[in-house]
Amino acid sequence: MNGAHLHMVVNHFPIIGTILGFGILIAGISLKNNTIKNTAYCLFVVGAIFAAISMATGDGAEDMVVKMPTVGRHIIHEHEEMAEKLALILYILGMISIIGLYFNFKKKPKANLVSYLALTIVIVAIFLGKETGTTGGEIRHTEIRQIQNSIEVSNSKQ
Repeated sequence: MNGAHLHMVVNHFPIIGTILGFGILIAGISLKNNTIKNTAYCLFVVGAIFAAISMATGDGAEDMVVKMPTVGRHIIHEHEEMAEKLALILYILGMISIIGLYFNFKKKPKANLVSYLALTIVIVAIFLGKETGTTGGEIRHTEIRQIQNSIEVSNSKQ
């Protein structure tokens, strides 16, 4: 297994886990069920761990693809910048989730406040996850770049 393969194996969970956790957290808040909220919190913590692993394997992936003719440093740099922002937000979400788990376990009165804070942060994380996934996909999928470039060109003409 090379660096690019390892990165591809782990980099999807932070995005997919965050989206799944978002739906589960909304269900937990709507149903006022701490067990469901705790499930979302656990997904967010695991997502933060996988974000750290994704960040650690990113350089190995970069080394494998940077010299390919259809891949430029600017494409990789854009993806890396988005990934750093996403990772930071996921680390914060993971910490908030640990606090949420603790507050739910101890039945603290501020537990609901923590769930709404996590909900706000996860919305930002989903947006950044979409951007990170798209910029990552553009590294090897030139057809995505063409669509993105045509959208940018049509928006600049307006």
